Amino acid sequence: MLNKFSPTQLLGIGFAFLQRFQQRKIRTFSLLFAVALSLTLAVSACSPSASNNGTQETTSPNPAASSTTVHIGYQKASTVLYALKARGELEKAFAASGSSVTWSEFPAGPPLLEALNAGSIDFGYTGESPPIFAQAGGVPLVYVAYDPWSPKAEAILVPKDSPIKSVAELKGKKIAFAKGSNANYLLVKALEKAGVQYSDIQRVTLTPADARAVFERKNVDAWAIWDPYLAAAEAATGARTLADATGLAPNRGYYLAAKSFVDTKPDALKIVLDQVKKVSNWAKNNPGEVAKFLSPALGIDAPVLEIAEKRREYDVLPLTDEVITKQQEVADTFYKIKLIPKEIKVKEIVWQGKVNNS
Repeated sequence: MLNKFSPTQLLGIGFAFLQRFQQRKIRTFSLLFAVALSLTLAVSACSPSASNNGTQETTSPNPAASSTTVHIGYQKASTVLYALKARGELEKAFAASGSSVTWSEFPAGPPLLEALNAGSIDFGYTGESPPIFAQAGGVPLVYVAYDPWSPKAEAILVPKDSPIKSVAELKGKKIAFAKGSNANYLLVKALEKAGVQYSDIQRVTLTPADARAVFERKNVDAWAIWDPYLAAAEAATGARTLADATGLAPNRGYYLAAKSFVDTKPDALKIVLDQVKKVSNWAKNNPGEVAKFLSPALGIDAPVLEIAEKRREYDVLPLTDEVITKQQEVADTFYKIKLIPKEIKVKEIVWQGKVNNS
């Protein structure tokens, strides 16, 4: 009966698994990703449209004639890949060479990267945290490009009538957030800047859906969250922003590929990135259309989504030294607070190829 859950609830279940395994001090996040993937398999098994690999999968019209098949993993909330699938442009780009495309849907970044680890997909997109856990767990992935997203697209919220006026006043308070998320990193950096130790707050680690419920009931004092949940909470409750990520956290997204795909099919990777760039440009210039497109899939009203779209950025850019350094800071922070079991070097898995910026 898992198919009765909404996408947001499915994401919540995945995060709940993440939290439970982290609390038990799992040594490697490969196991965590495997559990998340098992959840995806179970959800799909209950669905009338389930495929054998546990994800919804579609292919280009003539896979039998294909010389190459490119497997793309996507999430509905990952605007660009979801739109690329809907528009069919990638299939057209590969048609001339007789290649095909398959699409597999995932509820969150961790199971998507476990599928990449298993060889089920070649390419996908996640926020800044999942690839850090994946690299720490030994997943053979490569950063091939980044999406600027926006520091305005995540924030620490307090109820509109809260007496709390500054981050420094969060000392000793209950704060909800998804453990290991980009918002977790924002919270750590905001507290650090305010002179508050991470250990000095009461950490309430919850999924976005559960955090929204306790926040509305005022069972927590603050909530660190990202768009579109951020925009939805602001619209529904009048929540006040205590601090967003400006000057604190980059809040970027990353396009990721299997190392085997990068090594053996570099031309196919470049075609994928070119098409991703075109859709990214469309999304950047049409926030209203993007909101209308995403609304039925996410179950969030288009006007609320448009608010989120207008404060985020889109692009497909090569990782610079500055971007790598910032992502390394996220990894080092997660190691420091014991969210990953070992130190990693982000630069070791950055693609050295060229992203077309036209």
